[in-house]
Amino acid sequence: MVRRRSLIGRAAGTAARTAVIAGTATAVSNKVAARQGVPSAPPAEPQAAPAGLSSEAMEQLKQLAEMRDSGILTDEEFATQKARILS
Repeated sequence: MVRRRSLIGRAAGTAARTAVIAGTATAVSNKVAARQGVPSAPPAEPQAAPAGLSSEAMEQLKQLAEMRDSGILTDEEFATQKARILS
């Protein structure tokens, strides 16, 4: 009896192959760039808080994000409260 893979199994296999190919391409590209003396991109600097946003507002946004991530707030409720804080 021939066993057939489900569509989910095929998708997972395709995603895994794509990840391997992309990772290999990135590694090769980095080695070629290093050999050619191309400087790598400078590390990104941490983004500062937007001008005019108080530390209290930043703390409220962090708390809202934590509540959204834990499932207490829906994305819509989060967006509504975020807009209220930012206005």
